[in-house]
Amino acid sequence: MLDIKQLCILEDATIREAIESIDHAGRQVAFVISSNGRLVAMVTDGDLRRGFLQGVSLEDPVNRIMQSDFISAPSRKDAARLMREKNVHHMPIIDADGFLFDVAFLDDFSTLQSRETEVILMAGGLGKRLRPLTETMPKPMLPVGGRPLLEIILRNFTDQGFRNFTICLNYMANVVRDYFGDGSAFDSSITYVQEEEALGTAGALTLLPERPSRPFIIMNGDLLTTLHFESVIRFHDEHLADATLCAREHLVQIPYGVVRSDDARLLSIEEKPTISQYVNAGIYVLSPNSLELLAYREHADMTQLFDRILERNMKAVVFPMREYWIDVGQIGDLQKARSDFRKE
Repeated sequence: MLDIKQLCILEDATIREAIESIDHAGRQVAFVISSNGRLVAMVTDGDLRRGFLQGVSLEDPVNRIMQSDFISAPSRKDAARLMREKNVHHMPIIDADGFLFDVAFLDDFSTLQSRETEVILMAGGLGKRLRPLTETMPKPMLPVGGRPLLEIILRNFTDQGFRNFTICLNYMANVVRDYFGDGSAFDSSITYVQEEEALGTAGALTLLPERPSRPFIIMNGDLLTTLHFESVIRFHDEHLADATLCAREHLVQIPYGVVRSDDARLLSIEEKPTISQYVNAGIYVLSPNSLELLAYREHADMTQLFDRILERNMKAVVFPMREYWIDVGQIGDLQKARSDFRKE
């Protein structure tokens, strides 16, 4: 039974409190109510991520990102119709006085789109930076917490309702095939794409036997994350995007005092500042039309594909991640991942 109170925050709440509400309820939305209980706005997971790209902080008031102009319905029946018409995933149900008494979610009325969304996992890399470990085992099969890295990734998706997978292989492909088979042992359906020579993350997509009919997820096979993948699909759909790139904040501390000047005049000295940049997280959503920019069997990295998308004025958007994420690319990363999973 849905507890409406878990989805609500007061209008003087901070962005941190909005995040806590959204994460606790697990419904990708929080509703902002006034002190007398009337609904005044709503905040979605997408609003939060767009806010982070614009530089908001956790202690900023929620009114910096909330939607005061929202669609509501007087009943669940009306909400179901409006959600389909407006392509929204959640809708407040309010009475004539503006009080929230129920919330409708599109997932309650239809099959989860995650079951239909195809996931492409890139698992063909040589893992050179993890040698000598990868001389006898492909990187995605290295154990973390007692299971291969790729199995953790796969089970994370299946736990969220995803069932259809394609794994792109090159180096030591048989090790992966023999372990996962057709996927039935992992509550999934797995097909394989074999690269005879490395084609890059985007180039491997040209070998897909059939072009996906709807937006699909691509993820590098050496990543661990707690990301809710359905939220990325929704973000992609809400922005009517051709391509979505997931990005993770990366902090770098400069080990020196940074001098700022105007010609010869000293303006300030900032001691060992920390610089924040968003970096490519190796997780993407592509609409099928993006594949038209790739030639069969050409070598192309995902960055090249995004360059082509931008050159053609197609719509590419950035999905900022705030969830746990680690790229297991080097020995130190593998050690950290193993430590993190021991803690779990």
